[in-house]
Amino acid sequence: MTGPAAVGPAGLVGLVVNPVAGLGGAAGLKGSDGAGTQRAALALGATPRAGERAARAVRTLLARRPGTRLLTVPGAMGEDSVRAAGGVCDLVTGGPSGEPDGPPGDRASDRTEDRSPGGTTARDTRRAVAALAGVDLLLFAGGDGTARDVLDAVRELGDRAPTVLGIPAGVKVYSGCFAVSPAAAGFLAADFLAADVRRGLDRPGGGRTAEAEVVDLDEEAYRRALVSPRLYGSLRVPAAPVALSGRKAGSSGTAPGTVDGIAREVVARMRPGVRYVLGPGATTQAVGRALGLATTLLGVDVAEIGDPHRLVAADVSEAELFDLVTGREAVVVLSVIGGQGFVLGRGNQQVSPRVLDAVTGMLVLATPHKLAALGGRPLLADTGDEDLDRKLGGHVQVITGHRESTIYRVRAASEEYD
Repeated sequence: MTGPAAVGPAGLVGLVVNPVAGLGGAAGLKGSDGAGTQRAALALGATPRAGERAARAVRTLLARRPGTRLLTVPGAMGEDSVRAAGGVCDLVTGGPSGEPDGPPGDRASDRTEDRSPGGTTARDTRRAVAALAGVDLLLFAGGDGTARDVLDAVRELGDRAPTVLGIPAGVKVYSGCFAVSPAAAGFLAADFLAADVRRGLDRPGGGRTAEAEVVDLDEEAYRRALVSPRLYGSLRVPAAPVALSGRKAGSSGTAPGTVDGIAREVVARMRPGVRYVLGPGATTQAVGRALGLATTLLGVDVAEIGDPHRLVAADVSEAELFDLVTGREAVVVLSVIGGQGFVLGRGNQQVSPRVLDAVTGMLVLATPHKLAALGGRPLLADTGDEDLDRKLGGHVQVITGHRESTIYRVRAASEEYD
């Protein structure tokens, strides 16, 4: 899947960036909603990454379709990412307004006093989307909360609503409207714009579309380990099942004994003197339970085995984790996200590229049901470092039960879209 898209009518692409999306991930805050959470993340050393990921998507789009016109809002909500990608853009009035300006007004982040450290609110995202009505394709960078804001704005646009595609940049990316990586978003955008050109028509943006679900979690409940995704609606997206991440699937259909068997196998492989980094998820929490430790369902913990087994640290941030594994033998234990296949880069941003460089091994866990549901699609890595993602690619042993494992392919989420 290489080479430029067909040359023809350029197409008009809108871009909206939530500049604080994903801030809470590496900080271990399990989300980025709310200015208080964002300030806490910055205090813990988190750095904004949404703008950089948006720039990656734009760079890929322009490489495949150089004549594409870009329309966005000033500053960090779009313009900065286009400039960083080496592109030029036209600007519209939209983005930060300084004051709330009408309904819906039911989100905490709409309040002026809850304005993010970057100076934006959910309302600003909706205003930007409204200002970009009429584009052939709207790209937005963020997570599930941003997808909700885009959905709210698109509903207000009615017949003027554009086709939408998400650039994954949030902590939680459970919705099905996101590409599997920023590079995939740019690749898919270029192909979508070129679709009518290949059919000899004179209007871009006429590629096939599909409906993709928008889901989100209550982040306060999520931080208390209460996971209850809620369906908010659907967005019209380019139809490309391989390049879209799909909606995260739950754990239904998995027998509890299967997860316990995986946990027993992991414990059997553990060795004294090694630090084990237990990633988020019910499967990795079962490992903690098998050790007799109270680990964090949706966080990252560090454990050692011995007499007795010991929880070295619970619910750590990326910076804390890096300090705990540097200069020691350490193994990361990660589970696969059901329905999407991600091993790295979704909900476990604490396991950063530098942490992965510091550890000495990795164990991947998945029930047979999860692997079967992928239908042969590979597991994915999207750490934010594409070179590292490619190094992680290949084939990995996946523990699927007690004394049971299989060899499964892993690839960089950006692979095939460069």
